[in-house]
Amino acid sequence: MSATLRSLLDRRDLRLRLLTPTDDPAALDTPVSWLHSSDLPDPTPFLTPGQALLTTGTQFGADPEVPSDPVDAYVERLSARGVVALGFGTEVVRAGTPDPLVAACRARGLPLFEVPYETSFIQVAQANADAVARDANARRDWSVAAQRAVSHAAMRPDGLGATIAELSRQLDCWVGLLDVSGRLDRSFPTRGITEDEQHQLQAESVRLLRGGQRASLPVRTATGRFTLQTLGSGGHLSGVLAIATSVLDQPGREVVTAVIALAGLALQQNRELARARGLLRTGLLTMLSSGDPTVVETTARQLWGPLPAEPVRVAALDVADEQVDRVVDLLELWVQDRPGHCFFAVDDALFVCVSADDTGPVDRLVEQHDLHAGLSDGVPYADFARARAQAVQALGRSREGRVGIVEFGDLAREGVLAHLAHTEAGPIARAFLAPLVDHDADAGTDLTRTVRTWLEQDCEYDRTARVLGVHRHTARARVEHAGRLLGRDLGLFATRADVWAAFVALPAGTRW
Repeated sequence: MSATLRSLLDRRDLRLRLLTPTDDPAALDTPVSWLHSSDLPDPTPFLTPGQALLTTGTQFGADPEVPSDPVDAYVERLSARGVVALGFGTEVVRAGTPDPLVAACRARGLPLFEVPYETSFIQVAQANADAVARDANARRDWSVAAQRAVSHAAMRPDGLGATIAELSRQLDCWVGLLDVSGRLDRSFPTRGITEDEQHQLQAESVRLLRGGQRASLPVRTATGRFTLQTLGSGGHLSGVLAIATSVLDQPGREVVTAVIALAGLALQQNRELARARGLLRTGLLTMLSSGDPTVVETTARQLWGPLPAEPVRVAALDVADEQVDRVVDLLELWVQDRPGHCFFAVDDALFVCVSADDTGPVDRLVEQHDLHAGLSDGVPYADFARARAQAVQALGRSREGRVGIVEFGDLAREGVLAHLAHTEAGPIARAFLAPLVDHDADAGTDLTRTVRTWLEQDCEYDRTARVLGVHRHTARARVEHAGRLLGRDLGLFATRADVWAAFVALPAGTRW
């Protein structure tokens, strides 16, 4: 028997009579957490929401004609406090229940019942306390049985799915599991929520997962309420458990806690297995780099599906240590969803191999996680090592700027000399040009800028003179003087190329 007003009214030995039938039958089934008795004009400081009150009406005085105003204010205070029912004891102060009290309770929708003189308040309170105790014992028994059922479900072949399904049955509501990408992985019952609700839960789950810490979040949708609970430990979240209810009592929370622990354990075991697979992937990456794609193709096909079709491009991505697990989990999901779409492994960087005509996985990783990435040219698997080296080189250039993808092909189109500015050739270039720079500093000349302008103008003196605003003979004299200081013949192509390479190798913005 539940501790509700209906259960008290159904007790024939109490002889209670409902005076204000309500338009909402569910109001009689509202749990009554406790029953108090008080004749104070304002007992609300001593009451909490969910309780019922018993009174003899002493606070309304002994006059048979009870005024409406104080009664209205009294009932209003009780309703605002969250009192769920009011019981009036008759034949103690007055015969029957005052009409103004009946009218006020009816107007506020507060259930009012009459307690006859033969029934003591302590009997009513004791009956409710017994029902509350029976409810608590029943819920504790249910919690133990539910946790046992959940534990047995966890031992089935699909332990994770069986655990989620059992929780749904025990709570009699929809339960879903969202993976590390925020995608709904499984749910019970399958069609328990709308598409809009699913999108909203996914968006909120992504927000929780990006926070990286264990957390719980109530979510209100257009049609219901949900509770989201992260799974896994802080910094290594494994997913989100979604339950189609926002209010759980203590026994219910204990069952959910047990499921969270079991689901977290199952996901942790999956993570350990994923680490073992990661080591295998790294070994396969090494074999690909050594020119042995046949064994890699056979192994990968048995475990994950075929390798991406040739020609392929290799991406090297710079992933922070605290992000690696999350990114790898995401890639595992992509591989499961589309076998043969990509192959990946973690070594000195995260390497992702994709078909040359479909770099979507690389683009999505960079966009979602703000990563630096380098992307190789398209090659057959026989040239995988070359593609890997290209990706690493392009990644190095990407690290020099904003996050995003740098393609090796773009580096190649810049030319060999342009690459010098991104190497350690700067100190050598500065030492090579030092005779000119030092002479300009000591003598106040402009030989360094003149030589650079002369090379930029294809070594034509007339054009150089116009750019510098000097006579052509002055430009020629300066260049010849520079050649003597450098100890090199600037009439030779090799010398000119060497000097130009020195200018290119120096950092951008170097001033002369």
